[in-house]
Amino acid sequence: MLNRVFVAVISSLLVVSAHAGDSFVQEGGASHGRPVKVMIISMFGPEGQVWLDHLGPWQNIPVAGLSPDYPAVHCNRQDICVMTTGMGHANAAASMMALTFSPRFDLRRTYFMVAGIAGIDPLQGTVGSAAWANWLVDFGVQWEIDGREIPQGWNTGYLGVNATDPTQKPPLDYRTEVFQLNPALSNAAFALSRGVTLSDSPQAQAARAKYSYAPANRPPSVIQCDTLAGDTWWSGTDIGERARQWTKILTDGKGIYCTTQQEDNATYEALKRAAAAQRVDLNRVAVLRAGSDFDRPYAGQSSADNLLGYSSQGGFTIAIDNLFLTGNPLVQDIVTHWSEWRAGVPQR
Repeated sequence: MLNRVFVAVISSLLVVSAHAGDSFVQEGGASHGRPVKVMIISMFGPEGQVWLDHLGPWQNIPVAGLSPDYPAVHCNRQDICVMTTGMGHANAAASMMALTFSPRFDLRRTYFMVAGIAGIDPLQGTVGSAAWANWLVDFGVQWEIDGREIPQGWNTGYLGVNATDPTQKPPLDYRTEVFQLNPALSNAAFALSRGVTLSDSPQAQAARAKYSYAPANRPPSVIQCDTLAGDTWWSGTDIGERARQWTKILTDGKGIYCTTQQEDNATYEALKRAAAAQRVDLNRVAVLRAGSDFDRPYAGQSSADNLLGYSSQGGFTIAIDNLFLTGNPLVQDIVTHWSEWRAGVPQR
């Protein structure tokens, strides 16, 4: 009898030990860390906070190598986690590498959702609009000639690295210039969220009314179009036209530029390297960006005024709110119907 009790106690202790530190033991004794169904990736405090405010309670899990400003990943009982990378390419890449190679998590079946604010092209959306991307394009990996010395016949001083003119597709030597996301996931996310009622504000409505064309002057909506990354925060009609052109060039005419941000190609490259080590599945990456300000001025406004007055457009608060309103239907569908999502994006 005593031997049986002893064996039972030891067995219980082994189970507790196996789960200590949010890890679990797979068949064969290999530990892969805490399993995560959805990892929400934010870039700075308010983007992450909107999720923390709605989906708690949370367990805070410190991870070595994350930003000192955001040193912990927050996870709830549904296996939804939120992490914040810090802003810009360098912070995004470093934080994502730290996360994906941390022994604290099992991310092999995790769905990753980037959810952040961005500048928005008024020809595709408006302040408050939320856009699911299929393509990630890096605007920063280009050659640039001083705008005062643009060669005759060129409409921009930008051209691809090792290209000979602005219209030529470069050889993509960096291998991070453009990425295509899984369209099945983007389409599923759009289908789940397209009918949600988004937040709006009188200040944003007044900013929209200064544009004479749609969809800039219409209420925010959920859309599908592509996102452009680059650490330089820009504003202007001509550079905005280059953003549209560059997206077309790098995606062979398939992509439609609509949002501009800093981090997404860096985030994806880190995930790609983790996927090469069989730590994540790249088919489970979604990118959602909500317009907090217009990327170019309205008629009669200067580009400088548009840039310096971005906060007066009223888009920041509603864009943050709309990240949650648009992204949460996907998050909840994944965790509620995990048996359908576990093996990959379900066909419905």
